[in-house]
Amino acid sequence: MMLAPKVPTRGRGLRRGALCVVAGAALAITPLALPSYASNGAGSGGGGRFVDAGDQAAELMDSQAEFAQARSAPTGLVAPGAYAAAYSQLSSLPAAPSSWSSITNVPYNSDDPRYRDPSASNSSGGAGYVSGRVQALAVDGHCVFAGGAAGGIERSCDNGTTWTPIADALPTQSIGSMSIAPDGALWVATGDGTTGSATYVGAGVFRLGSPDTSTFTAASKVGGTELDSQVIRRILIDADNGRVFVAASRGLYVHSLAGATTTAWSRSLAPCAQGMLSCTDVNANYRDIANDVAVQPGTGGQVVLANVAWRSGAAYNGFYLSRDGGATWAKVNPLGAINPKDVGNATIQYSADGSRLYVVLESPSALIAGAASALAGVYVSDTGAAAGPYNQIANPSTLAQSGSAERKQRIGKGYAPGVQSWYNQFIGVDPANAKHVYVGLEEVYESWDGGASWKTIGRYWDFGFSCWSNVDANNTCDGNVLHSDQHTIAFGSGTSAGQVYVGNDGGLYQRAVSPTASSWRSLSRSGQLNLLQYYSVGVGKDVAHPGQVQVWGGLQDNGVSLLDPANNGTMVSPYGGDGGQQLVDPDNGCRTVGEYVDLTLQMTTNCGVADGSPASDSSIVTIAPADPLPRFIAPFSADQTDSGTWVAGGEYVWTNTKTWASTSGADWTKAADTGAGHSITALASRNHVVWAGWCGSCNPGSSFARGLMTNANGSYQQVATTAGVPRRMVTGVTPDPADPRSSYVVFGGYSRNWVDGPGSDLAGSGHLWKVTVTGGTDSATGQALATWTDVSGNLPDVPGDNLLITSRGRVVLATDLGVVETTLASLRTGAPQWSRDAIPVTIATQALEGPDGKLYVATYGRGIYRTAS
Repeated sequence: MMLAPKVPTRGRGLRRGALCVVAGAALAITPLALPSYASNGAGSGGGGRFVDAGDQAAELMDSQAEFAQARSAPTGLVAPGAYAAAYSQLSSLPAAPSSWSSITNVPYNSDDPRYRDPSASNSSGGAGYVSGRVQALAVDGHCVFAGGAAGGIERSCDNGTTWTPIADALPTQSIGSMSIAPDGALWVATGDGTTGSATYVGAGVFRLGSPDTSTFTAASKVGGTELDSQVIRRILIDADNGRVFVAASRGLYVHSLAGATTTAWSRSLAPCAQGMLSCTDVNANYRDIANDVAVQPGTGGQVVLANVAWRSGAAYNGFYLSRDGGATWAKVNPLGAINPKDVGNATIQYSADGSRLYVVLESPSALIAGAASALAGVYVSDTGAAAGPYNQIANPSTLAQSGSAERKQRIGKGYAPGVQSWYNQFIGVDPANAKHVYVGLEEVYESWDGGASWKTIGRYWDFGFSCWSNVDANNTCDGNVLHSDQHTIAFGSGTSAGQVYVGNDGGLYQRAVSPTASSWRSLSRSGQLNLLQYYSVGVGKDVAHPGQVQVWGGLQDNGVSLLDPANNGTMVSPYGGDGGQQLVDPDNGCRTVGEYVDLTLQMTTNCGVADGSPASDSSIVTIAPADPLPRFIAPFSADQTDSGTWVAGGEYVWTNTKTWASTSGADWTKAADTGAGHSITALASRNHVVWAGWCGSCNPGSSFARGLMTNANGSYQQVATTAGVPRRMVTGVTPDPADPRSSYVVFGGYSRNWVDGPGSDLAGSGHLWKVTVTGGTDSATGQALATWTDVSGNLPDVPGDNLLITSRGRVVLATDLGVVETTLASLRTGAPQWSRDAIPVTIATQALEGPDGKLYVATYGRGIYRTAS
């Protein structure tokens, strides 16, 4: 099941401006212990650009929690099978005639020297050419396989020069882990394998017999439905016993390598479900989370070690050992430096000869305390024994002193190596050298002496170092820098022997396995590794090139991208950090307002060009309203019929009539208050009639609430709902172009058929409803009286994200399983018939009609797509 964690407040993210201010972080603890940090900057919850570096981890938690809230409300519990059922329904829809093509399969240079705004940009930090998050890696003798968090699998057999998607036919593009079997087959576990709550449920395990030349199909599945709706962090081939292990969110499972692919997976270890100990201290949906598994070499597959733990702590957390190949298990009491009472998410690996056992370990107590790092340490058992004794060979302090960009003197207080170890970590032991070890956290560290000494070989960035200069000619830093937040590592073989590969939030990097190596090569350079995770898209006419357009997009951890004809097919990044919604002047694509996070709005009128000249030194200015409670990705847009009015939403509805003449957050006017503790989740304005969907409390459970506010009656009122209207998150509002009193409301989550727990009946049915304000007011509540009608038609039971009604009557709905469409005429019947578009089955976050008459769709994992209107 998928359960949304509770996060009451939010912090700020990390971009270059973080170096300018150092501030403390205040902790707020809620049930199930997800910490959150107080926001900093100008205005509570929005407005600051110079921010505390320590808020990066809080920002990440917020984004993941809010992602899950939208998909799991009202109870927080979604039953296994929901995703598979939605995919089945989607597959039964007729195909739409539209032809879509990717426009972001081009190089994305995050270090272009022309885009170096001193506060908003991370350009010159050293990440180079980037893509989206690579969650899984596999390398055989000829090809490299990269698994995207929500982008499927890409294959390169020419060392990254070209990439080919090979998993588009699978029912999910969310990849958790991959491994090559002795027969050359590629085994893939779906379900983004981080322990963060933005992980997206998978559809089980798939096997491809000839991965160098063929592609996956739905028939490639191994097993039944037992792994559906789970996330998988590790798939491990046990060649000695001819079997496969997967560490999944409901335990450790095993399957034969050679058996019938339809045979079900067996659950080998689930301490809570198997009654090994009492687990009443933690919610049922946080039990039996298996993070990693390893088989000790030289034991004939008999010694198997697993880490089973919830990141925020639980009685079952720990290491479990089997001495009979997984038939029986016992909880290990580790001796030495590891505290058995503080075991969280861990990555484990034996050396190739089985003589040494290495562990990277997250500390639940540090996570709960809001410490500068959640890393307990890096440990080794010098004998390979699972019980140890263990020596600590690294901790946040030693790693910070190893040439790290996360040293306090460089990055500021509150952000130390391992601050996100609950989310990203890896360990890799050189197959040829038991004492040569790589550790991935936010950065990459290397030791050639078994952990006695360390060197940071993959810095977070170059900022803060004496070698760094904003002018490339004066920058003397070496190439030991890559994108932050490391997730996976693989060693080359065959044609790639002697190489090591690392996947992170910015794509895929490669370097030689050598003590003299001093740089990384980005395998995202061609742009064909198109795994970019977009929250939004914006399009404007290119004034300098009539007939062409400039395309902007806000990205997860990769800033805001700009595809400008002036840059000859290469995208650039005028804004760093996370990028949220995007508002672009349709008549001038160089004028845009981008959101960092939390309604931190920043505007440029020159395409963000900051090349060091005095005229461009401050090309991006902050115009954020000081809202107390915006969402991580907060909505804002121009009025659909009056481009001279903007609206934005946090707790308040804000309006701005200065638009492109704005100079600060003071140019926004507070128009309405949705209510204390409320946050606007969807917002639109047409003819100055505003529709604002909100949640509050947004945490799924008994306190969850949602609502709709409008001024359709002349003044702002809450809209009364009627029986049957889903009590789920409002994820989109689209005004009816023919009726100012009507709007189409998109609901996230799943219907009551798949929602569990108390209040599940309130989830209702349908994902698209039409609301019409009738003109009356309820005398008791003051709410606007309205009629509500389910107009979902044959829409699959899939979370909806955004609805677009084009100027030509085309209706496009972005969903968690790609895009579906119908016509306005069909929608007006109240029972529209939908068809599915030929876009990979990944999360579509926004559909937009551009000024060129073409349609654009932003996806969270496969970039931006375009088709004719």
